[in-house]
Amino acid sequence: MYDYGLSTLTQYQLTVRTTARIRGALLCRTDRGDYIIREFKGSERKLKKQQELLLKMRDAGCMVDVYVQNEEGELISYDRDGIPYTLQLWLEGRECDPRSKEEILMAVRTLAVIHKEMHLPLEPDYVETDLSEEYRRHNQELRKIRKFIRKKGPSSVFEKEYLNVVEWFLERAEQAEQMLEKSFYRELYREALNKGSICHGEYNQHNVRILKNEAGVTGFSHWCFGIQAGDLYRFMRKILEKYNWNQGLSEEMLKAYCGISALSKEEREYLKIRFSYPDKFWKISNYYYTHNKAWISEKNTEKLKMLICQREKWDRFCKECFR
Repeated sequence: MYDYGLSTLTQYQLTVRTTARIRGALLCRTDRGDYIIREFKGSERKLKKQQELLLKMRDAGCMVDVYVQNEEGELISYDRDGIPYTLQLWLEGRECDPRSKEEILMAVRTLAVIHKEMHLPLEPDYVETDLSEEYRRHNQELRKIRKFIRKKGPSSVFEKEYLNVVEWFLERAEQAEQMLEKSFYRELYREALNKGSICHGEYNQHNVRILKNEAGVTGFSHWCFGIQAGDLYRFMRKILEKYNWNQGLSEEMLKAYCGISALSKEEREYLKIRFSYPDKFWKISNYYYTHNKAWISEKNTEKLKMLICQREKWDRFCKECFR
């Protein structure tokens, strides 16, 4: 019988009182506190570096989900079937509510605080993808998908809607690529690596835990060395999509972040370029192209329609934000 890693708890001298399934893990209430067990599928070397980062942040007063060593002093434990698991501290609370402006701004301020502590000596193996290369590759893929649908002929609602707007989005994607090449991106990228700046990599409402009067942060497995403003972009984009690209909310989030960690002129330019690239359109396109085209997901079609409805507001936001 599959035990979700419960048998590994004997290696930590913990007695389990209750368990509950949560997002991708098992929550264990034990005699020594609350922890989560999660099957481990990554690199042990990167995990040790992540623990070094988490301990540094914890010692600076940040609420983060540090790992627990077993009796052998290891971060990875194997169950009776040889499956590797990790044990982490559970931050009691709830996910950040994207409907609450107060919690959104708390999450942004928390990001600024942790960014100040997220610096370690550079490890070249864990550097973020070059954004110029990423944009170039994504734009090639968009042109390839456009050609594919044109050649076979649009037969579904998704494909017809897609061909109606692909030129509009591709034009903006190519403009963002050109803006990036003319910007201070290279200098900003080198500076971030020289400083050993680390990005969370997946900073969103699911990884921000509201704990009474403060916020904790979880889900650091996608961390990498790079430009930390990328975390701010990813969080803001997810929120602003839900708020139909509200300019006022955007300014409040930027103000909350800069109240703790100022953004340079180059970082603001970088953010403007990131927002100007149609990431959501590329993701929808990529999902369509890499999945079964004989049956196109209704959810993906709805996402495309929503994106089309928001495109004018997004376009206006990109022109007005960071002026």
